[in-house]
Amino acid sequence: MNSCATSPLRQASRVCRPGFKSSPKETSAASWLSLSGSVRVFKLAETGREITLYRFGYGEGCILTANCILGNHQFPAIAAVEREAEAIAISATAFRLWVNRYQAWRDYVFDLLSRRLATVMAIVEEVAFRRMDARIADFLLQRLTSQAPLLHITHQQIAAELGTSREVVSRILEDFSVAGLIETGRGSIRLLDPQGLQRRRRVW
Repeated sequence: MNSCATSPLRQASRVCRPGFKSSPKETSAASWLSLSGSVRVFKLAETGREITLYRFGYGEGCILTANCILGNHQFPAIAAVEREAEAIAISATAFRLWVNRYQAWRDYVFDLLSRRLATVMAIVEEVAFRRMDARIADFLLQRLTSQAPLLHITHQQIAAELGTSREVVSRILEDFSVAGLIETGRGSIRLLDPQGLQRRRRVW
């Protein structure tokens, strides 16, 4: 069975299972408006290193797809389904027509563009100016609390999110572990010292 198939409920909708990845040809042919699930958009380097640009879910679309449609560009990234997603397809022709004809749709597209641009600019600032140990501490603190101290994630997944190598992530997590900030296990990280990790988060 294909991991991405047309829904019998809507001729113009599609249900995609986790692991499905878009192809540039398909992504540029239509814009997808998400009804459910989660899609990760990321860049992949020739070395195999990844960095997450953004995610989109219910009520959102992929702004890079919109850019491809409006500017006749190739899709410059990869979109991968993380949680089973259903989306409505809007053809490139209809997308351009709606932008020209409907103020509400134009406002929606430009608002999405503005928010995604802010997200990508924040990533650029992080990558260019912030130390990796501070970025990893921030990443963990966004996902761990004293009430929910356990995170199931691999070193490779963290590396893919932050645009670094697994070896760098492992070295920094080992440093955090030796300092008593976290406890690492197979595919998991447990928060031990939130205040200590907060201090590492503030280092630039």
